[in-house]
Amino acid sequence: MEKFMLIFRNEIEVEHMYQNFSPEEMQAELEKWNTWIGGIAAQGKLVATDALQPVGKIVKGSAHLVTDGPYTESKEIVSGFLLLNAGSMEEAIELSKGCPMYEYDSVVEIRPIQNYQ
Repeated sequence: MEKFMLIFRNEIEVEHMYQNFSPEEMQAELEKWNTWIGGIAAQGKLVATDALQPVGKIVKGSAHLVTDGPYTESKEIVSGFLLLNAGSMEEAIELSKGCPMYEYDSVVEIRPIQNYQ
C-alpha cells in the first residue's frame, strides 16, 4: 500500500461562494464531504484530512523571511488535503472521483508520498 496526498485547489470565486452559503446550504455541502470521506474511511484507506484557512504565512530562504501569504490575488488557493492509502495511482484517482470539489470544476491534485524506507 502506498500513501497519496490529495490536494484540494479552489478558484477564489468558489471560496467566496462558500462564505455566502446559508446554514442549510453549508450543512448540505458538509454532508457531501462527510459521505465521501466516510466512504474512504470505511475502506480503511483514510490516513488524515483537513481543511485549510485561506490565510497564513510564508517563510522563505536561509534568512527565514516571513511574509503574508498565500496571496488571495492568485487564481487558485489550496483549501485542504486528504492523505490516503491506495494500491496504485489509479486507485487513488478512483477514490478522488467522489470529491465534492469536482461539482465546482475545482482541482484535486494527487501526489504519491515519497517512501524513504
